[in-house]
Amino acid sequence: MITVIKLGGSLLSTPVLPLCLDAIRCFSGQVLIVPGGGVFADQVRAAQVQWGFDEVTAHRMAILAMQQMALLLKSLQPEFELFNNPDRVKELSHPAIWSPNQFELDQAGIAASWDVTSDSLAAWLANRVTAEALFLVKSCQIPAEANFSELQQLGVIDAGFLQFTRNLPAKITIINKDHFLSLA
Repeated sequence: MITVIKLGGSLLSTPVLPLCLDAIRCFSGQVLIVPGGGVFADQVRAAQVQWGFDEVTAHRMAILAMQQMALLLKSLQPEFELFNNPDRVKELSHPAIWSPNQFELDQAGIAASWDVTSDSLAAWLANRVTAEALFLVKSCQIPAEANFSELQQLGVIDAGFLQFTRNLPAKITIINKDHFLSLA
């Protein structure tokens, strides 16, 4: 069983990030962690506003932000593996942190837009590796009865998420960090 867990970049500003990484050990099967961009992506957004560079440049810089977060997560859990090639997933023996490969994302035709953030990329990865479960762990509260469209309108998930989950067979759970910790 493959489970993809996206840890929102906003978790970096909370004391629970290490606890979330510890909780991942309780999952059975192969666990793949998708890092959000966090403060690194926020800096890209601010720089784009200030300097007015194009969406492709911003998207590539945001992917670098995810790669920075992947390195940060790896430093917090040194025994977790880093990977950038989804074809290698079967070779991984520990929970693994995805450091996305810009070339592969370009080849897959993923739009260079702020509508496609680490939420959508987590869904893309889940589909790519045929995951059985996808978790998006968020710092914000998640309205209990909200559907994906409503969560999109509230800004909880990105605008591209529905497109990436349209044919995804995995069970999708969008969950607050505290509820995620209670699963463990």
